[in-house]
Amino acid sequence: MKVAKSTIPEVLILEPEVFADERGFFLESFNQKTWEAETGLKSSFVQDNHSRSTKGVLRGLHYQLSPASQGKLVRCLFGEVFDVAVDIRRQSPTCGKWVGIHLTAENKRQLWIPEGFAHGFLVLSDFAEIFYKTTNYYAPEYERCIRWDDPILGVDWPDCGEIILSPKDRNAANFVEV
Repeated sequence: MKVAKSTIPEVLILEPEVFADERGFFLESFNQKTWEAETGLKSSFVQDNHSRSTKGVLRGLHYQLSPASQGKLVRCLFGEVFDVAVDIRRQSPTCGKWVGIHLTAENKRQLWIPEGFAHGFLVLSDFAEIFYKTTNYYAPEYERCIRWDDPILGVDWPDCGEIILSPKDRNAANFVEV
């Protein structure tokens, strides 16, 4: 596994070693020993989530408050998404900054989003399936959402036509409110 720091050093881009031939491919998507050795992190994952969305669906920017904050290890199993992590740690020098990368079934990259970050993704293909591991359980009472198009954050989402939002995401708070 190759690990690269993004423009926000705590947000990591992981590329697995892929063994491919005429039959298909094999990769190890997660190995605790390799994770710790390559990232220096001792994360404990407690929940796996899997979602399927159609083109134009934008989910986010979601996060959970402490004590239920979550780190997420995100991977695209089918299709293509533009995946975004936004630093919302008040004392951080990168607070309000964001990182966005294309995750695809073909590139097999994963994005590590630590606790203290909001997360969102936009589906660019006809459909996409996202799989992610979390370091804490889903806790609806601690869940919050920031507007995907907040002008202060200025996330540069790719153009994919009409954006489809859930009511929760449509009514999300502005960054300055959180």
